[in-house]
Amino acid sequence: MRRTANGYSSLALALCLGAPLLVEAEQGWPRWRGPLATGAAPAASPPLRWSETENLKWKVAVPGFGTSTPVIWGDRVFLLTAKASGKQAEATPAAGNPFGTFKPEDTYQFIVLCYRRADGSLLWQRIVREEVPHEGHHRDHGFASGSPVTDGERLYAHFGSRGVYCLDLDGNLIWERDFGDMETRNAFGEGSSPALHGDTLVINWDHEGEDFIVALDKRTGETRWRRERDEPTGWATPLVVEHENRAQVIVNATGKVRSYDLASGEVIWECGGQTVNVIPSPVARNGVVYVTSGFRGSALFAIGLGATGDLAGTRSILWSHHKSTPYVPSPLIYEDLLYFVSGNTGMLSCFDAGSGLAHYEAERLPGLFGIYASPVAAAGRVYVMGRDGTAMVLKAGPTLEVLATNKLDDKVDASLALVDGEVFVRGHQHLYCLAE
Repeated sequence: MRRTANGYSSLALALCLGAPLLVEAEQGWPRWRGPLATGAAPAASPPLRWSETENLKWKVAVPGFGTSTPVIWGDRVFLLTAKASGKQAEATPAAGNPFGTFKPEDTYQFIVLCYRRADGSLLWQRIVREEVPHEGHHRDHGFASGSPVTDGERLYAHFGSRGVYCLDLDGNLIWERDFGDMETRNAFGEGSSPALHGDTLVINWDHEGEDFIVALDKRTGETRWRRERDEPTGWATPLVVEHENRAQVIVNATGKVRSYDLASGEVIWECGGQTVNVIPSPVARNGVVYVTSGFRGSALFAIGLGATGDLAGTRSILWSHHKSTPYVPSPLIYEDLLYFVSGNTGMLSCFDAGSGLAHYEAERLPGLFGIYASPVAAAGRVYVMGRDGTAMVLKAGPTLEVLATNKLDDKVDASLALVDGEVFVRGHQHLYCLAE
């Protein structure tokens, strides 16, 4: 069976999704971090250059605010947003205010949006919840930071304390679940996306209260299993991989990285060593999972799958690195290379994924400064987006070579989505589709 870059076998995924859906999934951007959950889009051929006037297919204003990545399936683009519905309408986070523009009396609408991919016209919007949030958020994001996920039949949107929703692709509500209110560290807000594999939807719930991870039946929303956890607030999205005919859910966290059996919730293995405030999601390739964190320290572990129990200090730790690792952006795996930024800065590293050899480390990307978006790749190129709307396109490979520098007028914190010949950019105010 052919292995894809994140350890899934194509046959196994086809059995879960059905062959037609598998093809669409590999060609689209069905979830956070793309079709392989690695940041890479093997079927895409996005443009090299763009601006507000060059290779701009369409640009539309997005109501409210959010930093989630758009999800693309077929002719539709899905996006989550949160909009103040009272007198005060939140547009962008307020500079200098650590808790954004949130006011305790504000009522917010939590909205799922669907756009026509061809021209950006709004096909439908669904307000799934309207309420006054129980706490605020960090100034740099809002109440819609988690990305949706789709299997081509239904869309799953996770608004955290505002609930989990299953919609059909026409916006009709099928089921919903409410797991209560999160209490996040310093009221920094929420941001983990759901993970979908086969018939199972996985939600991780790490905060300052009672933590858990839960697996739901994607068709009914009923609980398949739930396991208690003991972690501080975290923002990493779970990763599902298959290894030796066993699907496992890997969750990055401050205390320990843990792997759970997707079928039963049993802990397969665990490993300590990450920093606090874990945000980057794991990525995997050829039976190895890579976990990173970078706040008040640096941690990168390449963990070989197959063992059980506590893996700290064992041969399962194939290599590690403790310098210049990312704080917010997740790493990228592309063509046997691991790319990651340093903290939230415009410095990039490229390591050999197998050996841990550094091809270049914390190299400055000229013109890029703050970065929240995770790097993505397609067509032999790596795309790195800065917070001010400047995007750098690099030649993929062991040598840092800049091919193009592009600029949009909007600020950008969401990661890019690459589909066919298009780049989808969710800015603070607009959604862009860029194509030659």
